Amino acid sequence: MVRVKICGLTSLEDALAAARAGADALGFVLAPSPRQVEPDRVRDIVRRLPALLPTVGVFVDAPADHVRQVRRFCGLDFVQLHGRESEETAAGLGGRVIKAVRPAENGFEPRAYPGATLLFDSYSPAAAGGTGRCFDWRAAVETARQRPIILAGGLTPANVARAVGLVRPFAVDASSGLEIEPGRKDHARMASFVRLAKAAG
Repeated sequence: MVRVKICGLTSLEDALAAARAGADALGFVLAPSPRQVEPDRVRDIVRRLPALLPTVGVFVDAPADHVRQVRRFCGLDFVQLHGRESEETAAGLGGRVIKAVRPAENGFEPRAYPGATLLFDSYSPAAAGGTGRCFDWRAAVETARQRPIILAGGLTPANVARAVGLVRPFAVDASSGLEIEPGRKDHARMASFVRLAKAAG
């Protein structure tokens, strides 16, 4: 069954609603974004979540030492690198790393970033993520056959079943497609997204 990550969470209320909906991982943006959350806030939310629910901190081109420090401080299980970080940077963070890649940007080598879980997202010159735009999912199919990937980029309850059926990813990731406004989630849409994704995969 496909896993579901809900990202761009900014409040305990939304994080708990995502957990109740059956999300398999929760993501918090720790980089400049309309959904950015300060480390103190993330730490407080993480401490109040159900046990054994994985948490992910999203960083964009941050120094490795900063990523390690914030990861420890917040008690995060995974880090997600959503910028132009190198393979060396990803490998040096000690495991449990998700690396965002954008196939429309410069093509993609399926064997890149060994040891990291790849997250396929839409390319935009204006933003590192959270654009709400889909990309051509066929660009992720070959890599998904070779290794587990996370599919992101414009996923909503209306299209997630189609995306899962085509790509067969390990997991899907949604943020802006589940919002009332940037940083504020629609609880009913989160529940619908999780249910439809898991039914499709």
